[in-house]
Amino acid sequence: MSTPLAWAPDPDDPEEQAFLALYGAWDPLTPAGIAELLQGFDAPWWSVGGYAIEAFTGVPRFHEDVDLVMFTDAVPALREHLDGVLHLWNIYDRTMRPLDEHTDTLLHPQSQIWMRRDWSSPWLVDCILDLRDEQGRWVSKRDPEHVAPLEEVTWVAGDGIRYLRPEIQLFFKAKQDREKDRVDLANAWPLLDAAQQGWLRQALARNLPEHPWRERLGA
Repeated sequence: MSTPLAWAPDPDDPEEQAFLALYGAWDPLTPAGIAELLQGFDAPWWSVGGYAIEAFTGVPRFHEDVDLVMFTDAVPALREHLDGVLHLWNIYDRTMRPLDEHTDTLLHPQSQIWMRRDWSSPWLVDCILDLRDEQGRWVSKRDPEHVAPLEEVTWVAGDGIRYLRPEIQLFFKAKQDREKDRVDLANAWPLLDAAQQGWLRQALARNLPEHPWRERLGA
């Protein structure tokens, strides 16, 4: 078996420095930390991004942040659960505002919520909001035709945490095709079974027919 590839951000990257200057530092929780934070929270949630790939491959990976996902209709319950614990900020299209008792309307149904303890603290959690249809099924942001029960697009790892399935996570990563996304692809692809590999090939062919990953994956 080949040696897994590794990735870490360049601290001197101008884009990284500009991001930190604008939004502030991150000291992200781990998925286990989120599970502790959300203990007693009844709405479904799951982890995506680099942690979803790491949970599948078992390959340790650098994480700039932690991506929590839940359905948009769970936001009121989230606010109630974290009241007095964390400050929530709603973000969409470079607009950012507090999400509290004074402003409880989301900027967009599929916006994000960043969380921190107070104004002087680093950000802890990036919460992504997903929609579900009238039957309660998950609806993909990348492919509106992909609608499925949450249990079919996620899996529960040995740590008891629900993660986005790796082939779907790689499809989401393909759009940006950053160095870390290519590293995640290299580490996860050989571990996918034939059905998972076939799904990813078809998803790329349908949605990103000119994507450079297609040739690499034999699509």
